[in-house]
Amino acid sequence: MRLLLVEDDQMIGESVLDILRAEGYAVDWVKDGYLADAALGAQSYDLVLLDLGLPGLDGIEVLRALRGRKQRTPVLIATARDSVDQRIRGLDEGADDYVLKPYDLGELLARVRALLRRAAGRAEPAYEHLGVVIQPATREVSVAGEPVVLSSREWAVLEPLIARPGMVLSRAQLEEKIFGWGDEVSSNAVEVYVHGLRKKLGSGLIQTVRGVGYMVPKA
Repeated sequence: MRLLLVEDDQMIGESVLDILRAEGYAVDWVKDGYLADAALGAQSYDLVLLDLGLPGLDGIEVLRALRGRKQRTPVLIATARDSVDQRIRGLDEGADDYVLKPYDLGELLARVRALLRRAAGRAEPAYEHLGVVIQPATREVSVAGEPVVLSSREWAVLEPLIARPGMVLSRAQLEEKIFGWGDEVSSNAVEVYVHGLRKKLGSGLIQTVRGVGYMVPKA
């Protein structure tokens, strides 16, 4: 999953960036509203973590522009603006959730997972498909009840596929979910991770749609 972190505070930004990447997310980080708006206009994200008090362009304006483009990307506002009126305004402008600074990083991750579940049209905390069970909260994976260890990049490939059975994702779309800005991308990276997943989870879980991409078939 690829996230956009919009945060101008260096210390907070570094802490959040580190914990999100440790959880296997690909994360791009911008520090002002104009850069956030440009990134959202050019790149598809699975979720935006948005501060409001930004230099250049206020977070509410970034949110308004995003929704004005009819983009449905989940937005989690994380800000020190703690008045009820500010929270109401943010939600009414199209935010999906709100967390106040200083926030607990564990709670932040739980809110991110909840929004990603909702965006995928799922309510249950675990994904179970064709004998494979994945637990996003703990990143545990099992096949027929037996635990399987995945690398962070293998997890980043598997999660978006198993979350939406029947949906085909191209190699480029999967690369976007694995790699953030500045990451070195080899030409066969996705193929390598898919091959590893098939060895660990069974050859039938991830199917190749020739000339298009990859999918997890519907049950």
